[in-house]
Amino acid sequence: MKFKTFPIFLAFLVMGVADAMGPMASAVEKNYELSAVMATLLTFFVFIAFAVFSVPGGVLAARIGKKNLLLLGLGLNIVAMAVPTFINPGFTLLLICIFLLGIGTTFLQVAGNPIMYDVSDEGKYSKNLALAQGIKGLGSSGSAYLVGLVTTLTFFAAMGWRGVFPVFLLLMVLAFIFVLQLKVEETKADVPPSIGSSLQLLKNPVFALAVLGIFLYVGAEVCMARFLKPTLESFGLAADNAALLGPTLFFGTVTFGRLIAGSINLNAHLFFRISATLGLLGVVLIMTGQEYLSLLGVVLGGLGFANIWPMLFSITIEEKPERSSELSGLMVMAISGGAIVPLLMGKLVDADLLAFAYIVPALCFGYLLALSLKGKKKTVAA
Repeated sequence: MKFKTFPIFLAFLVMGVADAMGPMASAVEKNYELSAVMATLLTFFVFIAFAVFSVPGGVLAARIGKKNLLLLGLGLNIVAMAVPTFINPGFTLLLICIFLLGIGTTFLQVAGNPIMYDVSDEGKYSKNLALAQGIKGLGSSGSAYLVGLVTTLTFFAAMGWRGVFPVFLLLMVLAFIFVLQLKVEETKADVPPSIGSSLQLLKNPVFALAVLGIFLYVGAEVCMARFLKPTLESFGLAADNAALLGPTLFFGTVTFGRLIAGSINLNAHLFFRISATLGLLGVVLIMTGQEYLSLLGVVLGGLGFANIWPMLFSITIEEKPERSSELSGLMVMAISGGAIVPLLMGKLVDADLLAFAYIVPALCFGYLLALSLKGKKKTVAA
């Protein structure tokens, strides 16, 4: 079974490549002489793909199989990475490639989360999904780091800002080869689904509440990524120290928490409650507006945020595994919360209420804590 999980873990690793488009935006802005808004289209075209293609991706996974959807997503990503590897594209062509990357990564998310259920030993799904999310975090931070590193390496430096694409392309090809070799018996729905039948799942309160939970969780996480640095700067920290002790420390702790959860046997419902409690406590400490309490809040918050996604996702999928592809599509669609929730926090920040603005992620985690307390106790076998 370990061999079966390896290709899926590799797929999660390359999901992190999409997160490198944020750091790459600065280099693209300089290369094409763009405004900051135009350069930000790199991340926009990745992000918008989740909102548009998640539910159709879930339907497609149920019809053609989750493994085939993984291969389709990796295939799109290979094309997206190959173009800037072999030619210097115009900005419009680059955006098309980035949009393809967004679609491919959406398909990887939609198929990767539920297929982990199919390749996991009984009782190990939550553990494996937590580990997979930790590996995705390593892929995100590693990909972002590579964007700056390749320009210092002689072999890649001649390509300038494009030097990172051959590395990404190689990773995509390797993942494609390993997934292609995977043999897995997938759980399937008795009746082929449609977009309408997928959306009808939201009539079930269990699923609707879980999708809302993912929406609020992602929104809260993006709030932390966006506003931790200016919060610490308001205490008098220099910009580089604020970045290191804010978003960098937060996401480092998130990755650490996921890797730890992926290495132990755990009760998903209990771990969900603990995660929601720690996340809420961390945000509340930041709301105090005190420097050292806020730094403690960053660490506790990171540990709490770390495993909300894998715990809530696995708990929901295990309610109805035969509808896992459709449920995955709905929950990946909820990533769009990252576009909406931070706007509410931004309004409060613009009103010079920086510390109080954390009431937005606090309310999100208040909901998640309430949701975790509603969940039934369920023992996960070792």
